[in-house]
Amino acid sequence: MHFVYIFLLLTLSRVGWGSLQDKQTDFGIKVFHELAKGSLEKNVAFSPYGTASVLAMAQLGADGNTYKALTTAMGFSLQKRGMPWQQRQLQRMLSSERGVEIASGVMVERKLSIEKGFRRALAKAFQTHPHQVDFTNPNQAIDIINAWVSDHTAEAIPEFLPHGSLTDETRLVLLNALHFQHLWKVQFDPRMTQERMFHCANGSTMPVHMMRITNRFNYGEFVTSDGVDYYVTEVPYEGDSLSMLLVSPFASDIPLSTIVAELSSKKIQLWRSELRNVKRQLAMPRFTLTSEVNLKAALLNMGLGDMFNLATADFTHITSDERLCVSKILQTVKIDVNEQGTKGAAATAAIMFSRMAVEEIILDRPFLFLIQHKDTGAVLFMGQFNQPQPH
Repeated sequence: MHFVYIFLLLTLSRVGWGSLQDKQTDFGIKVFHELAKGSLEKNVAFSPYGTASVLAMAQLGADGNTYKALTTAMGFSLQKRGMPWQQRQLQRMLSSERGVEIASGVMVERKLSIEKGFRRALAKAFQTHPHQVDFTNPNQAIDIINAWVSDHTAEAIPEFLPHGSLTDETRLVLLNALHFQHLWKVQFDPRMTQERMFHCANGSTMPVHMMRITNRFNYGEFVTSDGVDYYVTEVPYEGDSLSMLLVSPFASDIPLSTIVAELSSKKIQLWRSELRNVKRQLAMPRFTLTSEVNLKAALLNMGLGDMFNLATADFTHITSDERLCVSKILQTVKIDVNEQGTKGAAATAAIMFSRMAVEEIILDRPFLFLIQHKDTGAVLFMGQFNQPQPH
C-alpha cells in the first residue's frame, strides 16, 4: 500500500491571510510535483511553506523580468500593498501554535550594501533583519548558518550546509527554518504495533513496523479526473488545530503521481468539506524520513530559470553594488512518525552569489579552442584540451 503523507499546518479559523496561504500552498505543491516526477519510487519529504517563504524573500528583492517570473510562478506578490502584513500575520499565527516554531533569516556579506527598501520589507513581512557574515571565509560562514538552523530546529538539523557548499563569491543566503512537534490526539498503543509487509512502488515488499488503532476518524473516498479511486483519512493532533492527512489509492498498482498531479489548496479544502466522521481501524507505518534536495531543477522546469542566470537575474531591490543571482536552493527535511506523535524539521536556503571581474585567467582545467577567420567567420580548427601530453 502506498501513502502520500501531507503535513498541513492549518488552524481552524481562516482570516485575511487565508488567500495568501492558499497561493503559497499551491506553489509549494507544484514544486513538490516537479520533485516527485524524478522520484517516482523514492521517498520524498518536503516543506511547501519553507520553499514558498524563501522564494517570497527573494521576490521582495527582485525587479524586472525576474520579478515577473517569480510572481507568475508563485501566484502572488509580496511587493504589493498589504501583502507583507499578510505574510507577517500568517507567520505569527503559525508560530503561535504550541509545538510549531518558524524562523526566517538573511545572512549577507558584510561588505555588501543592502537597499533600505529591502531591509524594511524583510522586517515588515518576515520580522527579520540581515545579519552580516564574512563570506570570504566560507567554512566559517557555513558554521554560522548551521548554528542558526540548529537553534531554530531544536537541533534536529545540526549540519544543514556541508563544508564546500558556499564560496567566497557567495553574497547572500535567505533562510527559513521550521520545527514541528506534536502528540496525536489519540495515541497508538505500542503493544499493537506489529511487523507487516509493505508493498513498495516498484512492486517489491518490505517489512515495516505497522502501528494500529481503532477510533473515529474523518474519512472520505474520492475519484481523480482519470477515474482513480482513493481515500483520505485525517489523523488529528492534540488540540485539534493541526492534523495529518493520509492519502492513498485503493489499488496497490496505481502510482501516487496520479493523485499528486491533482493536488491543490482547493482540492484539500474539498476533501475537508466532504470528510465524514466514521469508526475505522487505522494501520500505518512507524517511519522516519530524511530528504536533502536541491530545488533548482524543479524550479527551472517551472519557468524560473531567469533568477539562476547571472546575465538575466535582476535583484536590484536587494543591492546595487553587484549583480546577484541564485546559485542553488537547498532544503533538508526530517520527519519522525511514531505511536506518540510526529516530529518534523525543515531548513530551506536560497544561496545567492556574484561573480566579480577575474583578475587572472588560468586555464588549469579542460578547455575548448577554436581558430576562426574573423572577416568571414569560418572556423578553421577547433578542439578540446583535456590533458597534457607526456614529455
